[in-house]
Amino acid sequence: MISDSTINMIRQFVADRDWNQFHTPGNLAKSISIEAAELLECFQWSDEPRDGDVEHVHEEIADVLIYCIMLSDRFGFDLDDIILDKLSKNARKYPIEISRGNSKKAR
Repeated sequence: MISDSTINMIRQFVADRDWNQFHTPGNLAKSISIEAAELLECFQWSDEPRDGDVEHVHEEIADVLIYCIMLSDRFGFDLDDIILDKLSKNARKYPIEISRGNSKKAR
């Protein structure tokens, strides 16, 4: 999924700036939400990026992913494992024969 070298670059970026002290799980979770809201803002009033600014979407997705990686790293989660685990749970929750072409949320 995300290469070890990319994860290590994020770790080094943070370490070089001595920011680990600020990256509590709560702060990282808040940052994910804030950056996700900034991504959503790119689509305010439209289903396409505002003013066609795909680069801004690119940057906001990167911000969300970086904070997700940092929070996962903080808890020692393997990104592939948590994604595959969630996909497995979702496959049981949303079987193809019931969910195909249906956007209703399962209960």
